[in-house]
Amino acid sequence: MKLDDYSIVIRPLITEQSTHFASTKSAYSFEVHRKANKIQIKNAVERLYNVKVDEVRTANRRGKPRRRGMFYGHTPAWKKAVVVLKPDYHIDLF
Repeated sequence: MKLDDYSIVIRPLITEQSTHFASTKSAYSFEVHRKANKIQIKNAVERLYNVKVDEVRTANRRGKPRRRGMFYGHTPAWKKAVVVLKPDYHIDLF
């Protein structure tokens, strides 16, 4: 499957935990396309942010069940990628 860099990396995940890991371990979290593999994610992050990636960890997140009145549904499932950069590299997300 052919995806461009902007459709692979959907958005950075900015939480308390992700900002802590970004400052201490140089690990950044992103929401990525569900069909993207680790090599595609690594290449996309390197090209978009001009950094060198050391390691990529991925996790498929299941959608949570939700209820609206008497109707049941769920939030969409998504994929999370934690990208660890090589030393001397960082990404300015703010």
